[in-house]
Amino acid sequence: MKPRENSRGPRGLANRPGASRGARTRFDAAFYRRYYGDPRTRVASRRDVVLLARFVHAYLAYLAMPVRTILDAGCGLGFWRDAAAALWPRARYQGIEVSDYLCRRYGWTQASIVDYKPARQFDLIVCQSVLQYLSDHDAARAIDTLSTLARGAVYLEVPTTEDWRDICDRRRTDGTVHLRSAQWYRRRLARRFVAVGGGVFVARSAAALYALERTG
Repeated sequence: MKPRENSRGPRGLANRPGASRGARTRFDAAFYRRYYGDPRTRVASRRDVVLLARFVHAYLAYLAMPVRTILDAGCGLGFWRDAAAALWPRARYQGIEVSDYLCRRYGWTQASIVDYKPARQFDLIVCQSVLQYLSDHDAARAIDTLSTLARGAVYLEVPTTEDWRDICDRRRTDGTVHLRSAQWYRRRLARRFVAVGGGVFVARSAAALYALERTG
């Protein structure tokens, strides 16, 4: 979730899977108990994701973009899966994850967005708090993968250099990540997507947008 302080209190970003072998074992049961289970230390709750999913659902509905297939890249405990089941009950959901622990427990497909190559595209891809755990090379590859697999829209959340400097609650945010500027991401995403705000990026071929509906 977004690492900022607001009226509801501070929120941080927990470590999330990347593509390395170490990531497969690093994100174990103890990690998820601390960052997502224990109310005293968790950085994101199920309700946080429900509210976020409602926003994405409402905006894509406004754009008249159908969501029949969903890819959750870095699906964690399945909060997005549960929210999507309520909001898009007829959509086919696919979760991929690199954590050995989570794949054993939840039956996720063990894969990384860096090089995931399914046989189909998706109307919505969720990639939340994943890319910061990838090197520049692998993060660029992951964005290329998103560009290839996204037929409709991508919801992307990743902390940037600016966020770490100005917004992140460093008491609860993992700083052992690859921090890059917002411009680094925007430049690569702009080749295929239009930013519409709130972390939503729409494939250029998916919707006609008025100029002021676009950000930047």
